[in-house]
Amino acid sequence: MSIRLLLVDDHEIVRAGLRALLQRQPDMEVVGEASDGAEAVWQVSQLRPDVVLLDITMPDMDGIEAARQIRAVAPETHILALTIHEEEAYFFEMLNAGAEGYIPKRASPEDLVQAIRVVARGEVYLYPTLAGLLVRGYLRCLQAGQAEPEQPLTPRQQEVLRLLAEGLTSREIAERLGLSVKTVEHHRENIMERLGLRTRADLIRYALQKGLIS
Repeated sequence: MSIRLLLVDDHEIVRAGLRALLQRQPDMEVVGEASDGAEAVWQVSQLRPDVVLLDITMPDMDGIEAARQIRAVAPETHILALTIHEEEAYFFEMLNAGAEGYIPKRASPEDLVQAIRVVARGEVYLYPTLAGLLVRGYLRCLQAGQAEPEQPLTPRQQEVLRLLAEGLTSREIAERLGLSVKTVEHHRENIMERLGLRTRADLIRYALQKGLIS
């Protein structure tokens, strides 16, 4: 039986290259494509693919939020992050959102095909250089006596936090970053919850302490 795939990337040329590669595999079938996170969630609800290849940086809804919603609407669908981002913040946030694999776009076609087969079996795939981040995070936990790695804000959340602290409204931030107002408000809620903050004054104090604003 073929592995049914949904390709999610805001660049059409990337999706075309992936489709050409994966359709040549005897055990894989591309059943759909999406160019942003919201479309990806809808496609998953309709198509029920086995594996979603999910980019992180996309307009409107990013891959992290899309992963959370995909996990909610179709827990049987496996998520493989395929992205240019290899920073620790993105890596842990994507795993926390429900991804079962994480592979950079610089990986070889052979590595990508292997990663898809691994996550389709319900196993976890981590690209070797990224697996090292997981090990280092775990070791930091042991040294600090924590049960799990501390999850820092993602670069996108830091952007939203900085602009909120500077006094911009959700609509102004959405226009500045090319996001929807709903996505900005969701980021704000996540930031407040993650940092244990309640008011804009709390946000400003935190942003000052972390050097996000002066």
